[in-house]
Amino acid sequence: MKETNKGKEFKPYISADRVVPELTFTSVIAGIILAVVFGAANAYLGLRVGMTISASIPAAVIGMGIIKVLFRKNSVLEGNMIQTIGSSGESLAAGAIFTMPALFLWASEGLMETPSIVEITLIALFGGVLGIFFMVPLRKALIVKEHGILPYPEGTACAEVMLAGEEGGQSASKVFIGMGIGAGIKFIIDGLKAASGTAVLAVDKLRTEISTEVYPALVSVGYICGIKISSYMFAGGVLGWLVLIPMIGLFGADTVLYPGDTTIYEMWKADGASVLWSNYIRYIGAGAVAAGGIISLIKTLPLIIRTFKEAIIGLKSTEGEAKSTLRTDQDLKITYILGGILIVIVLIAISPSVPVNLLGAVIIAVFGFFFATVSSRMVGLIGSSNNPVSGMAIATLLIATLLLKASGMTGMAGMTGAIAIGSIICIIAAMAGDTSQDLKAGYILGATPKKQQIGELFGAVVSALAIGGVLYLLNEAWGFGTEELAAPQATLMKMIVEGVMGGELPWGLVFIGVFIAIVVEILRIPVLPVAIGLYLPLELTTCIMVGGAVRWFVESRKYKNEAEKENVINSGVLGCSGMIAGEGIVGIILAIFAIIPVGSRTVSDVLAKAGNVINTGQIGGLVILVLIVLAVLKLTIWSKRSEETGQK
Repeated sequence: MKETNKGKEFKPYISADRVVPELTFTSVIAGIILAVVFGAANAYLGLRVGMTISASIPAAVIGMGIIKVLFRKNSVLEGNMIQTIGSSGESLAAGAIFTMPALFLWASEGLMETPSIVEITLIALFGGVLGIFFMVPLRKALIVKEHGILPYPEGTACAEVMLAGEEGGQSASKVFIGMGIGAGIKFIIDGLKAASGTAVLAVDKLRTEISTEVYPALVSVGYICGIKISSYMFAGGVLGWLVLIPMIGLFGADTVLYPGDTTIYEMWKADGASVLWSNYIRYIGAGAVAAGGIISLIKTLPLIIRTFKEAIIGLKSTEGEAKSTLRTDQDLKITYILGGILIVIVLIAISPSVPVNLLGAVIIAVFGFFFATVSSRMVGLIGSSNNPVSGMAIATLLIATLLLKASGMTGMAGMTGAIAIGSIICIIAAMAGDTSQDLKAGYILGATPKKQQIGELFGAVVSALAIGGVLYLLNEAWGFGTEELAAPQATLMKMIVEGVMGGELPWGLVFIGVFIAIVVEILRIPVLPVAIGLYLPLELTTCIMVGGAVRWFVESRKYKNEAEKENVINSGVLGCSGMIAGEGIVGIILAIFAIIPVGSRTVSDVLAKAGNVINTGQIGGLVILVLIVLAVLKLTIWSKRSEETGQK
């Protein structure tokens, strides 16, 4: 690939000598709205299932739809700017929810004060801005010099969506239809409570239960991930609930096993299999997830070192080049970038939210630049979905906690400090990866890099302001670590920090999870999906598996050619992305309702009382699950069939 692309001059879609609208009032406002919507939706999704989705392609489709349908014009670079700003919200949210809810969990245990919205916003803002700043000087080395070598899958896909702008309005409609479906079902289940969100079948002989949730977001996650990842997650759930829980329940019936304080049989008799999961399987799953993250980091370590080295060499090779006057070569001035980085370093040092001095802030920036470089180049090679951000976060937390402990900062001060440091670096890595994908799309389309970078900063600032409110609101309404919001990644990070600082953990259970992860790796099965499935309640992975099975069914149908197959599958991806966004938005709205008083009750209580009149229970929930599957089929294979009938 190197030989075929080397020396060839790349011609973007919009030539460098043409000046067309990009950073306009329309694109900024639309992009900001999408950044908030997808950021909030992804925060809600990630806190429920420990996974987020890429918002780049849905944002690109909606961007083109807004420009073509609402404003009746062809302006591909305005649509690209909407996507650039809009996708930043998802990336910042993904980085934030992996770590910062740990602070709320400690607050719920009475160990510290609840972090304020300002504290959360500042930490998110530091990470978001640094992630963008670090990527700017790397653009020529990674995007320009390596064009044709680094594919940047999501960035290239976004550019293709933009170039296929004739379908923008029709494709965008599928996203909005999905949003309506997701929002409506979420409101029926959790707002009116007219049907049960979970269907459960107790299996008393095995001391366990089989269950599934019936939410559109979970089915959508399964569809987007595909059958392989969904089945790996489901396998982890089966291992936890149909193997480990029965073994604990049957073999240890009369045993009092820490962290439980009564016999296992008494615990199960009183609260069912879920209490065995929360007391034992959760720690085994945490060990597996931590080991999976570290294994993925170790496996990619040679690639990480090589990519960082090559990126720095590429960066040096661009320093001596004559400054280009072409519009498509214009980045933000390096003096602005360096000044901005220095300002953020000083703000980190003086911020009470991050308990480090100036030297500590510089170390954060150095680590951040390393992970930003690694993240930016690795998403170019393997895509955002395979970027080992969780492994980077675990490694950062381990190092930060050890350093703080060595410096004498122990107890809650040391643990909160480690989470703050880990949050900033995790967000830096996530934002740098997203920025590189956006700049790749812009490079193909002929966007002005400087304007895209300004757009990214708009998105980061607004998303940081929004994520603080979203986290605070969700915690006030339901609390993290609860059935509604398990916050699996943040719970894991909390356990790691507590374990390193010397807090009490059932290390035996954790190491069982570690060795399960090692066995899975030896079998050459992807560790993280299995580990996440083991860590999550079975009802989540079962519902995700349903979505994966639907994707398999859609893919197994006969099509005229590959282009038609891709079109049908992508229609489902867009519709499912909309379902996730719609459910997430209503989830945020219901969280607001849960804290708005109406006399002695809340708006949520009033809605639930009204909906309880027609409560259909688990049967209604299963009917809704069938309807979700039918909706996905309608957006995919049945949509294709109706189009063919219309053509005849």
